[in-house]
Amino acid sequence: MKNFVVKTLANAGALAVAIWLLQDITLTGDSTGKKAWTLILVALVFGLVNFLVKPVVKLLTFPLFILTLGLITLVVNALMLLLTSWLADQFDLSFHVEGFWTAVLGGLIISVVSWALNIVLPDGD
Repeated sequence: MKNFVVKTLANAGALAVAIWLLQDITLTGDSTGKKAWTLILVALVFGLVNFLVKPVVKLLTFPLFILTLGLITLVVNALMLLLTSWLADQFDLSFHVEGFWTAVLGGLIISVVSWALNIVLPDGD
């Protein structure tokens, strides 16, 4: 359970950095508390997308992983971020990613920041 909370917080932090750095990834809300709550919910949705959908996509695109020496990972991460944006819209969360190339850059930022935060944050079982 602690590992789940740590990963969710790492995802929320990584999403916050991407929102801060890229103007086409937006998170809106009336107050700071509402924005923080929305960010946590979006991090949960992002975590579920990465847990449920990403392994299937990786399996189906395995030949492309080999052919591109893993660079297709950037596209897969972008698609997961766009899917999260779409799901957030379905759940009426005020998170939006505008465009594929923004999603590619956002996915790269989120991957790097999430990796760094997972190293820094405690990992309890």
